[in-house]
Amino acid sequence: MSCFVKHRPSALYIITFCIFSLDKSSGNGILQLEIQQDHVVLDNGLLQLTFTKPGGHLIGICYNGLDNLLELHNPLLNGGFWDLNWSKPGTSGTRGEFDVANGTDFQVVVQNEEQVELSFTREWDSSMLGQHAPLSIDKRFIMLRGSSGFYSYAIYQRDKAMPAFYLNEARIALMLSIEKFVYMAMADDRQRRLPRPEDRVPPRGRELAFPEAVLLVDPIEPEFKGEVDDKYQYSCENKDNKVHGFICLDPTIGLWQISPSNEFRTGGPIKQDLTSHVNPTTLAMFVSTHYGGEDLVVKYGEGEDWKKVFGPVFIYLNSVSDYTNDSTAFLWSDAKDQMKKEVEKWPYSFPASEDFLHVDQRGSVCGRLFAQDRYISEGKIAAKGAFVGLAPPGKDGSFQKEAKGYQFWVNAVDDGYFKIANIRPGDYNIYAWIPGFIGDYRCDKDIVVAPGSSIDLGDLVYLPPRNGATLWEIGIPDRSAAEFYVPDPDPMYINKLLVNLPTHRFRQYGLWQRYAELYPNQDLVYVVGTSDYQKDWFYAQVTRKIGESAYKATTWQIKFELDEIQESGKYTLRIALASATFSILEVRVNKNGLGEALFSSGLIGSDNAITRHGIHGLYWQFNVEIETSLLNKGDNTIYLTQARNLSALHGVMYDYVRLEAPSLTSIKLA
Repeated sequence: MSCFVKHRPSALYIITFCIFSLDKSSGNGILQLEIQQDHVVLDNGLLQLTFTKPGGHLIGICYNGLDNLLELHNPLLNGGFWDLNWSKPGTSGTRGEFDVANGTDFQVVVQNEEQVELSFTREWDSSMLGQHAPLSIDKRFIMLRGSSGFYSYAIYQRDKAMPAFYLNEARIALMLSIEKFVYMAMADDRQRRLPRPEDRVPPRGRELAFPEAVLLVDPIEPEFKGEVDDKYQYSCENKDNKVHGFICLDPTIGLWQISPSNEFRTGGPIKQDLTSHVNPTTLAMFVSTHYGGEDLVVKYGEGEDWKKVFGPVFIYLNSVSDYTNDSTAFLWSDAKDQMKKEVEKWPYSFPASEDFLHVDQRGSVCGRLFAQDRYISEGKIAAKGAFVGLAPPGKDGSFQKEAKGYQFWVNAVDDGYFKIANIRPGDYNIYAWIPGFIGDYRCDKDIVVAPGSSIDLGDLVYLPPRNGATLWEIGIPDRSAAEFYVPDPDPMYINKLLVNLPTHRFRQYGLWQRYAELYPNQDLVYVVGTSDYQKDWFYAQVTRKIGESAYKATTWQIKFELDEIQESGKYTLRIALASATFSILEVRVNKNGLGEALFSSGLIGSDNAITRHGIHGLYWQFNVEIETSLLNKGDNTIYLTQARNLSALHGVMYDYVRLEAPSLTSIKLA
């Protein structure tokens, strides 16, 4: 190829595996490996990659006439790299030391006419104490003949002699050319030109309630003036985070990060994470505390050994010869097609590490899941659409905080049948939840998957929490607050992309501030039988600002009537939360909401989903027993107080609220 990245002169040798004329339409060409003293070059005739040696930092991607698709002039982070964030044991919060994981040794693992695989390793030793995370890291890069892209994966490992530490984040980041890559695409309905990074810096930009959110006051391109830019507005759930990236408009080139599997990601299928954002950056997130907070910090103790393979992910490049109005749509469609091909090939057959297991080294599990709730149906109900997964053994719902092991998830079909394929050998629990039913299912037996095994679990039955008949309910039990009232954004703080996207309106900045505007004098009051939760139940229970840096706790009321009171037994209030951030939820019944709380959650949550424009974070479920003596025949009120008031951003999002009669009774609601 004619493009190159400049380096200091050094010793050079070239290994050539096949020599024939380049056919760019088919991708056939010379697969070359060029090794110099301080860098390594891979070239397959379609693209050329340049890495630092032995660091393993990607400093050059040459493709389709552009000598480098990467940005190398940022003040801090440049090129493409694996990095992590770590902390010493006992550290609070989710941020610690930044570690770019530079390799100290380089090795060619595979070299033949079809494939080159490179390894950049850093073995941890005691001299690194306090400077680097106590991990040994093996970063791998693979180029295949005829492939318009490259693969990367890594093996993170620690042995029993390594000190304890906390892992907050692990990822791949590609910093793309600021001048070239101006158009971002991460979903069919979330694509746009993005502002420049300097637009976020004063005086062109003004920081809002937190550093990630910036109001563009005087951007270089006037079209962005008055908009809010925030990378969290482009987050998505793991299950949907399969392809995203950027497009250069001249020449028309796309660069895409494709994740063919979620098995190596943390937190389960609906954990949200970052994708692509301004300063054109595209990310492959493997470990993160986003939308989970401190509960997702991975904590390793003294004497704990551990190993995990992250990836491979595929960095795909495509192009069209001449730009037209349809070019971006074409490149996006092609990237989605390539993603489907990569998914079909998973698990890949070509990674050389023995730690990456191929299809014949994996097993499968199948079964059929039902729900049984005698207050809904006499018989079993097929768990249509249920999320069913394997994750390391734990407690009900523990998968959403799990980060050390692997997870494998599918959705059950109409009759409740599920099959989970390509499972790495190990000990697992089956976890599930069913849209429309509260709570978590977990099989009470550990499942041992062996290489080549095929396990049929037969029929599994979930008994959702239930004591008595439903007297009233608010919302839909689906682990999201999306069905509740999400207000229009303040016109001063909008992202234009989201204005006409009703399913993403919750991603606009500052929606929590609208609560005090809608309820200036009195908190929310919901009247069962009259109110509509889609209009009358605000999506988040947040604090109320009462002065400069001063906030007040809020108390919501649920008013309802009972025709009669059961003399024996207890009523049950079930509360499912879609998110909690440094909150204390208290429940009181009648008595004008005064006196000691009947229930207090204690301090819960740090997922920051309200701040980060997520409609859910971690799932919480509480059951509150109510003595019949606390209720009245006729009018009743339940008071829900979010009692912590140190910040505008502390609060909860509800998933679902239900009041049940005492067991085996049916009380008519007036």
